[in-house]
Amino acid sequence: MLAAIWLLLQLFLPSQSLAHCDTMDGPVVQAAKVALEKSDITPVLKWVKKDSEEELRAAFSKTLSVRTQSPVAKELADMYFFETLVRLHRAGEGAPYTGLKPAGAQESVIMEADKALEHASVDELVKEVTDATAKGIRLRFEEVMEAKKHAEESVEAGRKYVEAYVQYVHYVERLHLDAIGTAAHHSETEEAQPQGHHEH
Repeated sequence: MLAAIWLLLQLFLPSQSLAHCDTMDGPVVQAAKVALEKSDITPVLKWVKKDSEEELRAAFSKTLSVRTQSPVAKELADMYFFETLVRLHRAGEGAPYTGLKPAGAQESVIMEADKALEHASVDELVKEVTDATAKGIRLRFEEVMEAKKHAEESVEAGRKYVEAYVQYVHYVERLHLDAIGTAAHHSETEEAQPQGHHEH
């Protein structure tokens, strides 16, 4: 189930790289707000790699010293810290930082992924992912079948068929390889752990 969810995110959000982490209502900024209100950086350290920790600590210290001066200073200082944290987090993912996005900017499937965690139930998310994946396969299949009817009528029609065929096959191939690749990875991890001592 989790492999299918991860796969959908990879297929449908490749350019964003799970970019809801750079939205104002995403988990990274929410953790930053908690850290600032408590004057404790601990809640956000998990969102950055160890080699970025020093820079983040310096930004946190500067933010705390400035944000008490006035409401405007608080707003500007907090935003500076949010941007620094998200930039370092994105760098740790190997993804570019393109600025903070407004609340509500994340894709609906990511909102569903977060909701599943909040409710400790993945059923609705699995259904959404499965439906979207099936729809993607069917759509490409129908396009190939339609193009195939005219493939021999001309070179141009033949090329349209080939283009539709390639998109269809590559889409299915990505789905299959990513699904079994993720499943295999989890299987190997579990086999490497002692019997009865699996981590969850």
